[in-house]
Amino acid sequence: MAELNLKQITDKLNSEFVGDVRKLVFWYDAGAEFIQDIDTIALENAKVLKLEQDNQFYMKYFLEREDTTTHYLIYAPFAEPALKDNHLADTVRYSKEFFADRASLLALDLGIDEKYKPVLQQYLKFFGAKDRTQRFYELEIENFNKTVIETALMSVICKTKVVSFEEIVRTVITDDNLEDNKYMAEFEKYDLVQPFWQMCEETFGYTDVSPTLFKLIATLFITYTSKVIQSELPNVWKIYNSYKSGNSIAFLDGLMNSVIFKSSFERLSDLVFSTLDGETIFNKLQVNDLTEVEIFKKVDIFLMKWLLERLENEDTDAKLNGYSIPELCKMRRKMHYGQLFYSHYYILENAYHLIVAARFETKTSATDLWKSYIETDYVIDQKYRYFYYHYDTVIDHTPYENLRDIVENIYTNRYLDPLSVSWIRAFSECKGYTGLIKQQDFYQTFVRHTKERVVVIISDALRFEVGQTLLKRLMADEKCTATIHAMQSVVPSYTRFGMSALLPHKELSMSKDFKVLVDGKICDDLKTREQVLQKTVQNSRTVQFDDIKTMKVADLKDIFTGQEVVYVYHNQIDARGDKLNTENEVFNACEEALEEIHTMIKRLTSANNTRFIVTADHGFIYKRDKLAESDKISGFEKSNAFIGRRYVIADESLQTDGVGTIQLGEILANTDERIISVPIGSDVFKVAGGGQNYVHGGASLQEVLIPVLDVKTNKYHTATRSVTIALVSGLSKITNLATNLDFIQMEAVTDVNKETTYKLFFISDDNEKISSENIYVADKKDRDASKRVFRLKFTFKNKKYDKHRKYYLVAYDEKNALEVIRHEVQMDLAFSDDFGF
Repeated sequence: MAELNLKQITDKLNSEFVGDVRKLVFWYDAGAEFIQDIDTIALENAKVLKLEQDNQFYMKYFLEREDTTTHYLIYAPFAEPALKDNHLADTVRYSKEFFADRASLLALDLGIDEKYKPVLQQYLKFFGAKDRTQRFYELEIENFNKTVIETALMSVICKTKVVSFEEIVRTVITDDNLEDNKYMAEFEKYDLVQPFWQMCEETFGYTDVSPTLFKLIATLFITYTSKVIQSELPNVWKIYNSYKSGNSIAFLDGLMNSVIFKSSFERLSDLVFSTLDGETIFNKLQVNDLTEVEIFKKVDIFLMKWLLERLENEDTDAKLNGYSIPELCKMRRKMHYGQLFYSHYYILENAYHLIVAARFETKTSATDLWKSYIETDYVIDQKYRYFYYHYDTVIDHTPYENLRDIVENIYTNRYLDPLSVSWIRAFSECKGYTGLIKQQDFYQTFVRHTKERVVVIISDALRFEVGQTLLKRLMADEKCTATIHAMQSVVPSYTRFGMSALLPHKELSMSKDFKVLVDGKICDDLKTREQVLQKTVQNSRTVQFDDIKTMKVADLKDIFTGQEVVYVYHNQIDARGDKLNTENEVFNACEEALEEIHTMIKRLTSANNTRFIVTADHGFIYKRDKLAESDKISGFEKSNAFIGRRYVIADESLQTDGVGTIQLGEILANTDERIISVPIGSDVFKVAGGGQNYVHGGASLQEVLIPVLDVKTNKYHTATRSVTIALVSGLSKITNLATNLDFIQMEAVTDVNKETTYKLFFISDDNEKISSENIYVADKKDRDASKRVFRLKFTFKNKKYDKHRKYYLVAYDEKNALEVIRHEVQMDLAFSDDFGF
């Protein structure tokens, strides 16, 4: 019994024993409800005697002969005997009787109207245990009726924190066992099964002669489906369609979007889909009808199959329910199963852009070629990189094999080779003078005139398109501002040549035995590079990235303090790409390199560095398909030549097809008459050793166009905020159960205006959720405000709404746990049915 009840009993009993006249009070507890509590009742002016069935004569003797002065409460854990069997009848007659049935006390304690006392009486068995009764009290219910009492009883059994039938259903159906459900077993024990199913009908419109939890769950899922599918519900599923769609949608949205119940939702979704033969049902539907359905995992598979078929047919103009292929991929990635199929949708989206590249047309002049590349064409290389980055994360590539072949063919034959041919011809014609900043001028152009300490991070093989990705990362960091420039590397585009060109120098040359000389000296290791750097800047040094990667900030300060220029050498991309057994990991290495560089910039900022320049020694070409032997350039014999897979330096040009040439002196700005020969396409020279997928050394744009990122950081706190959203639609009344509303993302996502996620729904003035939930990922970067307008559909619960109560549209910033919109509306529904009239 709850402590409050006992206190009331004790107070009432103590009031019976006031005064000097001896009092006897008999308490016949017919149901023995208080047998466990009687010993805890503390009477101020009386003692307690326990009456048993067989000690009535003794009790009569004791009260009338042995102790005739003490006040006594005589407690009997049974009903008062009939007169002929009651030997204390005359004593009771001149004494007083006390009545305390549990239902009355509960009603009194909780402030329950007397008319609901029969409801409490019906469930007295439930209140037989102190812990259950205490949990009932702890729910702190203010207003009672029959439904509220029964809901509270079920809430106690399900151990929910609030009195909510939806919470009860959520707890019951997410239990692992639907057949032998432990909560339903408890409901059975306390006669709550019938009220449970009655409330299921009232709340979700589910009714059945023989109700089961599975059929309830099926009703929720199929009713939801009926409102998002673009066609009529299949006949075999109509028996599960409820007229209270709003409640079902709101309930499943809550379950689906819950971090706690996400896995349970997915398990139930799979159960319904398999049990009701969703595979067969959806196969008979038009895929166009499924674009908005997100509660079944298999829908994504149907949609991905459609996308794959369109792409295999190179049908890039195809649309599904108004969505283009990339639009559909982006939309589905943001839906419930988007994370599960995240890489799949990126494979398809990137493949789309690469298939569009089949229309690629190259420019002719060197200037037009590189300008077009740094403005738009580099994106094709980026899409190719991310196609394989995501392709490699998928365990089973079988469905994408044909698509991969198409992508590979288009990338190589319609884009990479034509671009390379045009560029190398133009490059040869202009003798390497393309109008781009040359790598040999890097120090003079970007480092020499800096006024503060500058940290130069040279990332081996960080090609231009990867630098563009790094730029986006840095610009999204509120403590960074960054710009990017394109620079032309030396040719051949290999590490020792490029690293030497990045150092300050007066003369860059190549010895007769093909060693790169900086002002006449070889500098092909960290120590000699530092010597060259210190010759120009005394307070300077060179360090390996890996040597400082895990250093404490204090140790980093020791290294950088007092220095004017520090060159940091980073090798992630080339280290993986140049090895035969890891060359196919090069795109993973690109992602890791971006993360490492960004992290290093942040750590070095903490060590009092605020100016950074990020660049590379060269770029690279990567193709997934290996070259056939017939595609390798052979038939040359040079006794005094420097030969790599993508270049040959010799006294004479190669007399073979598919090769472009330029004089070495044109690259070095000297009189060296040796000839550099490079493949004009993506082919390689037939040489021993090394890989074939990842190559560099040639003169293609992918190899010689390298980024220079000028980065400034702020080591102090920079205020950021989440982008906000606002309601665009004029909204004062809700007149339909299904309502579309327009919103706008007020700011574009930038380094200080951060992406966030909003959850939007409607509530009543007592915080009851009355509509479906919408999740909006505020990630739009468009400067044009009209492109940041978005539409959300809300489905309301089928129930009576009071025109005089207040209802609100609310929006919560989920990342920051803030309410950002509370817009009052009037619910003006004549009556609520499935059509919203």
